[in-house]
Amino acid sequence: MALAADKDELVAAGWNIQHNGRGRTGTEDHRDAARTLLASYKPHIVWRQELTGAWENGRSELHAEANALGGLIPYMSSPKEGRSRNPVGVMVDPDVFLIDNDFEHEGPWKSFRHVRVRLRRHRTSRPFNIASGHLCHFDPATRATEARRLTALADHGQSVLMELDANSYPHHDSEAAARHPHLDGYVTALPDWEQVEDRVHYEQRTIERDGIRVSDTVPDEILTGGKEVFTDLALHAATALRQPTALRPTASLQRTDQGHAQRIDIAYGTPDLTPALKSVEIVATSEVSEITDHGLVIVRFDLPTFGTILAAAR
Repeated sequence: MALAADKDELVAAGWNIQHNGRGRTGTEDHRDAARTLLASYKPHIVWRQELTGAWENGRSELHAEANALGGLIPYMSSPKEGRSRNPVGVMVDPDVFLIDNDFEHEGPWKSFRHVRVRLRRHRTSRPFNIASGHLCHFDPATRATEARRLTALADHGQSVLMELDANSYPHHDSEAAARHPHLDGYVTALPDWEQVEDRVHYEQRTIERDGIRVSDTVPDEILTGGKEVFTDLALHAATALRQPTALRPTASLQRTDQGHAQRIDIAYGTPDLTPALKSVEIVATSEVSEITDHGLVIVRFDLPTFGTILAAAR
């Protein structure tokens, strides 16, 4: 696959394409539109959620998407009997990366998928992990377990880039808005649960704290709180790089009975990689909402800086 127009730029894209382009009921077909739009960003890394049905017929749908994106190497988790039928996947550009390992990590509801790669341009650099996840939609306790499992990717000083449909909420945004005046008007308030019509959504997305029900931010607290295993890349872009639009909400772009759209599709990186971050863009246009209920997350890095970071001893 050819590099993006800027040969020194590394582009990563994260997208939950509802039921793999077949819509909420499974009767629609937005696959070509989704692939065309995604290909226009020329990504070198793709984090995917809801690869529904892509394992059938020798994973033909998985390979069709990877081919449409210019010949990426695709990996996906395998659906398990009695568990989620909406697996996740990772795709990487063989012109940019050498692949050392690929792993599937089985979870109680969904598995997550990750590959360990090295930069082809910097063959002596240490490997790093690229992972895609989709946290459990119905159980906060399971989401917390999944988040803790993801911290293991960064164990022993490993570097990580990952993107999740977190099915929960970021916990730093309001605090960041109070500290950074340029974020005024860009941070989305957490749901007002008194106004949310969907009772099941209320049960699935709230937890009890101090005797009241509040929005579930626990997975993000595990990943980015305290000593910060990971950095929320959109929040870093919004604060350190002064890109407030990085905090735009991502889902739902279609439903109105679950309150206003929230920022639940989140790209994370280990803190060592943040000096290479150039931008985070949330694509939530009418074209996107025709395809799926989730915005497209585009993350750009400076490739020479990325390589320098990975060449340094840890």
